[in-house]
Amino acid sequence: MLKTKVGAMAIKSFVLLAGLGTAYQAMAQDAKTAYPHMAAIDEYLMTDQAAEIALARSAAPKSISGDAGILVLKSNGFETAVKGKNGFVCIVERSWTSAPDSEIRNPKIRTPICYNAAAARSFLPRNIKRTDLILAGRTEAQTDQAIVAAIDDKELPAIESGAMCYMMSKQQYLADRGKHWHPHLMFFLPLMDTAAWGPGLPGSPVLLGDTDTPDRMTVFYIAVAKWSDGTSAPSDDH
Repeated sequence: MLKTKVGAMAIKSFVLLAGLGTAYQAMAQDAKTAYPHMAAIDEYLMTDQAAEIALARSAAPKSISGDAGILVLKSNGFETAVKGKNGFVCIVERSWTSAPDSEIRNPKIRTPICYNAAAARSFLPRNIKRTDLILAGRTEAQTDQAIVAAIDDKELPAIESGAMCYMMSKQQYLADRGKHWHPHLMFFLPLMDTAAWGPGLPGSPVLLGDTDTPDRMTVFYIAVAKWSDGTSAPSDDH
């Protein structure tokens, strides 16, 4: 599946990096059985808009998210709930953009993300379009094809230089097992050799580099020591 799903890449890659590949495969098989179909749309929505706004802001420290724009999910897609002042946009993404493929229909997924201005302009539109297509009843395969076509036709923009996001919420729910991955930053770049950043090497703070050829981008993950509220995150928190 086309990897526009940032949380999906993170949690799967973390499990593999931790040497739990066999366990992940078992988890994936269980999840496929648990979520064979999309749930009713109401199960993916949050009835309390104030709670969704607060959860979205928890993706980044208050100094960043406090003046950020906020999107909330409605039955017909994401809409602006708060206009921002600093160029950042915070959002609680759902399973079809931020869960492992095996849990792409899991209605419990809640992934707070705060995009900087460059990512809000060039990456976030991909996940908004994916959401619109899924809510309109498209299959995952049809959605992937539409996203690729939109990138090729320049309906969706190329990734801008400097695009990144914060994923530092202690309240994130990325999957039924492995709910809270380590707080981290993600950097989005055009296609490149991931070795240029030294991911996964001993002592390197860059945990992973992931190349997504159909989506024309490379993503790097850098773990941070604290959650957005300033509390320390155990190194094995996942």
